[in-house]
Amino acid sequence: MSAEDLERYETEIELQLYREYRDVLPMFAYVIETERRFYLANGVNLQVHEDHGQPYFELELSDAWVWDMYVEELGTKDL
Repeated sequence: MSAEDLERYETEIELQLYREYRDVLPMFAYVIETERRFYLANGVNLQVHEDHGQPYFELELSDAWVWDMYVEELGTKDL
């Protein structure tokens, strides 16, 4: 597989992901985006922690869907 074929494949997957995401988005109250995944959820519990003076965040999602361009879609009650 050439670099061009791989680029075309990733573009197609991202477009498919976008279309699926767009179709189900109205069913959820929250959107959380990371470098690799999109999370859709109807409940979010945010907790801010500190470690050696550096903040980090912990999210607890409920009634959530996870989209990862390299993994099949995943629906779960809690995440």
